Amino acid sequence: MVSTMKSLVSIRLNDDLLQAIKAHAHSLHLSQADYIRKAIENMNRETEKQLLKQKLEAASLKVRKESMQINTEFSEIEDDPDA
Repeated sequence: MVSTMKSLVSIRLNDDLLQAIKAHAHSLHLSQADYIRKAIENMNRETEKQLLKQKLEAASLKVRKESMQINTEFSEIEDDPDA
């Protein structure tokens, strides 16, 4: 898959954050732009994981609620001597 660069983004950073970016990028032998790009990619992956986790938890709760309802219905049938 070939990716192309589409646009330039301008951001304002406080001095402490900018110095940390410079130091970390230098220690990893990356340009500041590459370091920031990788940080954004990592954040995107983490956000996607978090969103998927939230969707799975919501689905699990829905299934659990339905399962509890079915269990209740079965219990009522089992406890009914006329059934």
